[in-house]
Amino acid sequence: MSGTSIRRDSKHRILRKGESIRANGKYQFKYHVDGKPHFVYSWRLEPTDPQPAGKAPCRSLRELEKEIGRDLDSLLDPMGRNMTVNELVERYLKTRTGVKPNTLMNYGFVKNILLKEEFGSRKISRVKTSDAKLFLIKLQQDGKGSSTIKTVRGVLRPAFQMAVDDDMLVKNPFGFQLAGVIYNDEKTREAITKEQMKKFLKFVHDDNVYCKYYEVFYILFHTGMRISEFCGLTLRDVDMKNRVIDINHQLQRTSWGEYVIEATKTNAGTRKLPMTDDVYQMFQAIIKDRPTDLPEIIVQGYGGFLFRDKNGMPEVAMHWQHRFNHAVKRYNDIFKIQMPNITPHVCRHTYCSNMARARMNPKTLQYLMGHSDISVTMNTYTHLGFDDAKDEMIRLEELEAAKKEVEKVAGEKPISQKMFKAI
Repeated sequence: MSGTSIRRDSKHRILRKGESIRANGKYQFKYHVDGKPHFVYSWRLEPTDPQPAGKAPCRSLRELEKEIGRDLDSLLDPMGRNMTVNELVERYLKTRTGVKPNTLMNYGFVKNILLKEEFGSRKISRVKTSDAKLFLIKLQQDGKGSSTIKTVRGVLRPAFQMAVDDDMLVKNPFGFQLAGVIYNDEKTREAITKEQMKKFLKFVHDDNVYCKYYEVFYILFHTGMRISEFCGLTLRDVDMKNRVIDINHQLQRTSWGEYVIEATKTNAGTRKLPMTDDVYQMFQAIIKDRPTDLPEIIVQGYGGFLFRDKNGMPEVAMHWQHRFNHAVKRYNDIFKIQMPNITPHVCRHTYCSNMARARMNPKTLQYLMGHSDISVTMNTYTHLGFDDAKDEMIRLEELEAAKKEVEKVAGEKPISQKMFKAI
C-alpha cells in the first residue's frame, strides 16, 4: 500500500496512528500537545481484552485515547461553547443527584427526545432565544402535548442556566415565559358532582363484579388521599383504635418494576387524617378481608401493605387506575346517562370540591389535602361556579333575615353574640 507498512499486534489487529507495542508487550499511544510528545500505556488494546495475569488493572489503550481526545477538545474550547445541547444536558443531569425514580424517568424521556431532534446536536453558543422558542413550537407541531413540552423545557432551562453560571454563555435562551409560545392543551381533571359520585358508588356497591372494590373507591372519594399515599398504607399506618390515618410516605413502582418507598410529595403531605364513621367501617372491612395466606413482602423496611397481588407484592396506582376505568366502562354500558372519566385523582378533586362547597375552613382543607401552598387548594382543586355563588348568597340572605327576625322578637334590641350563634 504505497510503501506504508501496516502494523499489527500479536492478535493480528491493525494498530492505528500513534499506537505501537513496546518490547515488554505493553501497548503505547503517542500524541502531541503544543508540539511536545506525550505517552499513555496499557496492557490491553480494547476494553474487551482480558487483564494479563499478574499485571495491575488498568483501562484499555483505546479508552485512554478517547479520554485524551475529549481533553484535547476541551483545551481547544476551554469555555465549552462548542458543546452541543445534548452534551450540555448530559453534563447538567450529572449534577442532579439524589432525585426520585419518577424524576429519573423524566430525565431519560427528555434525553431520548433530544437525541432524535436536530436541535440536540446544535452548538449551545449558536442557540438564540428565537431558536429555543421555535424548537418548542416544532415539538407541539409534531404532536407533542404541552405537558411533554413543559417537561423538556424543565430540563433545558436549568441546563442552559448552568452554562450561563459557568461563563460559557452570556444569556439563557430558555429564560422566557412559556405562555404565548405554545398553547396549553392539557385537559383539566374536573371533579364530578356529588350526585354523580353517589350514583357511581351505588353502582359499584351493587355490582357483582366491582363490589369488591367498593371500600377503596369510597375511601378515596371521602379522604382525598393521593393514590400513591393510599397504596403505601400499611396496617401500622391505620390506627383503628384512635381512628386516625397516618400518612408519612408513598409507594411507587418504577418503569423497570422496582418498588420504592418515597417521602410524601411535599412536607405538608405528611399528615394525619381523622376517620369519619363511614371511612372507619370501610377500613374495618378491608382489614377483616385482608388475605392471610399471602407472603408479607418488605419494601425498604415497610410491610403489612393493605392490598397485595397474588404474589404478595403490594398493589400500586396502576392497579386502581385500571379498576376505575373498567368500572366506569361497565357503568356506561348499562346506563343511558354516561359517567365522565373517573380516576383516583378525580376522587381527590371531588373530595376537595365537596369540602369547599360544605364551607370547610380553607386552612383546614389545605391540611387535609396535604398542599404546601393554599393557592393550590383554592385555585386548582376547588371547582366552584355560578350555582355555588348563588347558593352562598341565598344562605347569607337567609342568615340575615333570621337575625332580623330574632331582633324583632326581642323587641328591636341588638342581638347578642350568644343568641346569634344559636341561630
